[in-house]
Amino acid sequence: MAMIDEPLYPIAILIDELKNEDIQLRLNSIRRLSTIARALGEERTRKELIPFLSENNDDDDEVLLAMAEELGVFIPYVGGVDYAHVLLPPLETLCTVEETCVRDKAVESLCRIGAQMKESDLVDWFIPLVKRLAAGEWFTARVSSCGLFHIAYPSAPEILKTELRSVYSQLCQDDMPMVRRSAASNLGKFAATVEPTHLKTDIMSIFEDLTQDDQDSVRLLAVEGCAALGKLLEPQDCVAHILPVIVNFSQDKSWRVRYMVANQLYELCEAVGPEPTRADLVPAYVRLLRDNEAEVRIAAAGKVTKFCRILNPQLAIQHILPCVKELSSDSSQHVRSALASVIMGMAPVLGKDATIEQLLPIFLSLLKDEFPDVRLNIISKLDQVNQVIGIDLLSQSLLPAIVELAEDRHWRVRLAIIEYIPLLASQLGVGFFDDKLGALCMQWLEDKVYSIRDAAANNLKRLAEEFGPEWAMQHIVPQVLDMINNPHYLYRMTILHAISLLAPVMGAEITCSKLLPVVVNASKDRVPNIKFNVAKVLQSLIPIVDQSMVEQTIRPCLVELSEDPDVDVRFFASQALQ
Repeated sequence: MAMIDEPLYPIAILIDELKNEDIQLRLNSIRRLSTIARALGEERTRKELIPFLSENNDDDDEVLLAMAEELGVFIPYVGGVDYAHVLLPPLETLCTVEETCVRDKAVESLCRIGAQMKESDLVDWFIPLVKRLAAGEWFTARVSSCGLFHIAYPSAPEILKTELRSVYSQLCQDDMPMVRRSAASNLGKFAATVEPTHLKTDIMSIFEDLTQDDQDSVRLLAVEGCAALGKLLEPQDCVAHILPVIVNFSQDKSWRVRYMVANQLYELCEAVGPEPTRADLVPAYVRLLRDNEAEVRIAAAGKVTKFCRILNPQLAIQHILPCVKELSSDSSQHVRSALASVIMGMAPVLGKDATIEQLLPIFLSLLKDEFPDVRLNIISKLDQVNQVIGIDLLSQSLLPAIVELAEDRHWRVRLAIIEYIPLLASQLGVGFFDDKLGALCMQWLEDKVYSIRDAAANNLKRLAEEFGPEWAMQHIVPQVLDMINNPHYLYRMTILHAISLLAPVMGAEITCSKLLPVVVNASKDRVPNIKFNVAKVLQSLIPIVDQSMVEQTIRPCLVELSEDPDVDVRFFASQALQ
């Protein structure tokens, strides 16, 4: 609470800065409104500061945005909830400015304040504010008002409730598309506060108007409303009112609306229940999967697995699988990529036989896709298929694809595959790994690209953690240590890096007997870069090995390096000695 002891002098400066020409000073001052308010005390804040802010409609959006944000948490500074209504006028002004993000923040702050106000104050102050904004002659006020109804409605008396519903219905028929858009996107929130009897009459008629709007930007927001309203209505009403709308929307002339349906379809299915889903929504979904716009197909493909989970396997195989086959050879790589990221999840849904007969060929065609993203999306989700069809089948079909990716000419593809190797190793087990993937992991240590060599060293560490030190001692350590004699110094450096990563996993004994001698040996290298990396590695080994080893082997080696002719080697060696 040191703020209160601050003399009033800086406060005077802060208040002056609110009027300053320089925007940065005004911004700083606005951000410290709470300090000003604490110094002025609750009464003066109410009587002087808030009116001043109401008149001070600054022309700079950044200042207004900061002000809208600050006022949302201002209730404690004006004397608590009893006086919360004092904060409404400046925010009301901010709800009418041109800049969208200022209005959105003002609406958010008003909702936050309204949620804390007493019921009587809401009726006296908040509801009139909503009505004033909704009747504003400038469209910005009307846009803002739509976001406040769900706060105002619950505490309104019956007469006012009827009025608020009719005002909202007028907003949904406003001349300005922006206002109708705002009404459409807030309909779900408002509907959640309306009583069930009025929900079926008033709200559904509002909703039907919006779904037939001539602007696609309004219709696509009404799609979101479908899911929200579907959760509020009884299942039979849902089938009667919401289902036909969704089916129409899935054939809408605007691709944006169809895209929204494809995105929301799963939520809509949950709302309408399994029976209608089968009868009406499967054909709608199939249409979206075959849409002529790639964006719509991408959104629909991404939901394939979720959708299949609602259906029984029979229906999925009959209706959805043929579409999936088509999509796996779609002309757009993004569609194939979206499909690849979810198709693995279909295996548990369809069961073993269908997966082997129908899905495996699709996986394989995607694994051979010319675009690396598609192939990687398949590999990253292999565990889901492994559980269903077992490792043998998977490994026969999978390995060629992995090897191909591992040797891809684009280094980013090689990098992504390395990152999946530990995951593959844990899914496919030690035996499979040793036979097939072990050699690959070593070959990456000698890649031409540094990022690959670096990732390969990290990969070895993660494998050692996965399969344990004994396995690493047999399969990783000997091969790594052989490479320290590579004629090129950059590869020798990679091996030093790998040793420093493996040491903590392998433990003190193996580090002392196998790894340390190799590092000490490398300190005699003719390349200074190797020598100062030796100093760094030795520094990282000190905490791992026991003290006697440090004194006998590590310290003498570092002392020798600290007298090296090269300045960098001396620097790192002396740093390690400390």
